[in-house]
Amino acid sequence: MYTMNTGKEITEPAYAKINLGLDIVGRRSDGYHLLRMVMQTLSLHDTVTVRASEGASGIRTVTDSDLVPDDSHNLAFRAAGLLAEKYHIDEGIEIGIRKRIPVAAGLAGGSSDAAAVLKAMNRLFNLGLDVKELQRLGLSLGADVPYCIEGGTRLSEGIGEILTPVVPELKGLSVLLIKPDRGVSTKEVYEAFDTSDDVWHPDTEGIIRAIRSGDMPALGRLLGNSLEAVTVRKVPEISRIKGFLKEKGAQGVLMSGSGPTVFAIDDGTELLEKIYNEAKEYFPGYEVILTGTQG
Repeated sequence: MYTMNTGKEITEPAYAKINLGLDIVGRRSDGYHLLRMVMQTLSLHDTVTVRASEGASGIRTVTDSDLVPDDSHNLAFRAAGLLAEKYHIDEGIEIGIRKRIPVAAGLAGGSSDAAAVLKAMNRLFNLGLDVKELQRLGLSLGADVPYCIEGGTRLSEGIGEILTPVVPELKGLSVLLIKPDRGVSTKEVYEAFDTSDDVWHPDTEGIIRAIRSGDMPALGRLLGNSLEAVTVRKVPEISRIKGFLKEKGAQGVLMSGSGPTVFAIDDGTELLEKIYNEAKEYFPGYEVILTGTQG
């Protein structure tokens, strides 16, 4: 039985992530894809606040973005419903989401919001769940949710349930994000991948070695994403963004997740600050964000 922190609300940051490597290594009989992903948390984050209301019932989601649904299509809403059902929580639950992570961008915005709700409700209702249990519950919501609960620099395997820290973490690096003026459906990207004959696999072990040794030039060369070629066919602007970033001298450039956001990563701030200012003029209508890595 849970006990509620009466009259309180809990606020959690929901951090964006990028994929330094994304490899699809197989598929289970139930259709789930088997992955090997090197994930990295960014400083860029949404702010998620969960409130409990005695005398009320149901789940209500409020955001400052018209692009975020307020029903079961929202992973944060589903995360609250998952815990409410499992632990027989009868109070009304209000979820406030201040969006800063671009939507449908390959940056795990929805998964991170869901992870933040799980963590906030665990504290708000004194459920006593440890990180592993939160991750187990989160996996039913999406492959990125277990990672988003913990964050940092990690290798994610299986369907997202096997997480291994990569040490030392990539802290303090600059990251520039450029998202075209449209999103993509993760489901559609994976379906297109399944019918593609052109499958490329990144050197995941090489990426991990480069991180561990602090070899940024090698990391920049090795960044890789098996889904990129598929998404580029749907969003050709990705190639234009990558070309722009490489022409400007960025040492590591890749599409994150299922896209369409492209990132550049650098161990200094000066170059990416310069590219950031130029990109805002060169890509009108695109989301251009300068952030950094977070351990």
